[in-house]
Amino acid sequence: MKVTMKPWRPIAIGGIALVGLIILLAPMPAFAQSCALCYTQAAASGARMIQALKSGILILIAPPTLMTVGVIFVCYRKRNQTRDGDDSQDKDKNW
Repeated sequence: MKVTMKPWRPIAIGGIALVGLIILLAPMPAFAQSCALCYTQAAASGARMIQALKSGILILIAPPTLMTVGVIFVCYRKRNQTRDGDDSQDKDKNW
């Protein structure tokens, strides 16, 4: 079976690469749009408060990251369930 590429596919891949390049070349201050309240609180606080903010950020990042990894794992494990069902029906039709 010969696989052919659709004519729009190289354009889409080039567009995605161009957007990625633009994001990498964008100035870093554009990504540093932080909350003014958080900035002033961190600047006015001591070492304990700064450590508490860092710990809070890690605690807020961990659950969504673990849930994302879990969903990817489940999708990876279940990826062949629907394929196996489709293949068995095709085999029955060929008999």
